[in-house]
Amino acid sequence: MILAGKTIIVGGVGRGMSSKLSRQGAAVGANMVLAGCEEPVIEEIAAEICKLGHTAIPVLADLARPEDCARVVDAALSRFGRVDGIVNSAYKASFVPFAEADLADWRAIFDVTLFAPLNLTKAVLPAFEAAGKGVVVNISSMVTRRPLKGQGAYAAAKAALQATTRQLALELGPKNIRVNNVVMGHMWGYPVQSYFKTLSAETGVLIEDLKAHTAANIPLGHIPTDEACADAIIMLLSDYAGEVSGATLDINGGEYMAQ
Repeated sequence: MILAGKTIIVGGVGRGMSSKLSRQGAAVGANMVLAGCEEPVIEEIAAEICKLGHTAIPVLADLARPEDCARVVDAALSRFGRVDGIVNSAYKASFVPFAEADLADWRAIFDVTLFAPLNLTKAVLPAFEAAGKGVVVNISSMVTRRPLKGQGAYAAAKAALQATTRQLALELGPKNIRVNNVVMGHMWGYPVQSYFKTLSAETGVLIEDLKAHTAANIPLGHIPTDEACADAIIMLLSDYAGEVSGATLDINGGEYMAQ
């Protein structure tokens, strides 16, 4: 139980990897605080966790609003008396080529993908400082490594989050606060499955063939699951990674190998 007794806030919980992380974090002993803007989703996940005998609470929040982030942290402290780590998973994406894009939409994507994580990190700092330690894990994407048409705003915001990770690791390290970044590739879970379903309908290519084509470019020979990727985040949240800070970990089965 590598997170036994710890309280972890997951920001931006939806139906993808963040939901698996919430379940798996609870299963290895953590009190989970599920913050997100889809109330039925976070309530459903929290209820499933509690039904299994673990502990989780949902907190409805727009993490682009600093006051909502403060409320999330207050809820964690009120219920559990401590916060040991946060995972910044909130994001907003778009699929519009730059020449056709409204830059106001880019700003909106930055508000969620970059500034929501900064808001939650800022809100939790007093609790971390009072405890004398804390852990932040930021979730990034392989699109920062390999650009995809139409995803410029999302990629730029995630790249900014990666740079911010290193800056915060430098500045917060003296307070015993670790800050790390994970770069996710393809993950076999709700978002990718939904995308393949749409692509299959548009092209007539079977989902299994789309999956096999993608897996053929991954050295491990398969698309990593949401659950497997969540385990790597749990490791970074745990004391097993107690000396790891300012790091960027690629989690993609070898599809992209950092230099």
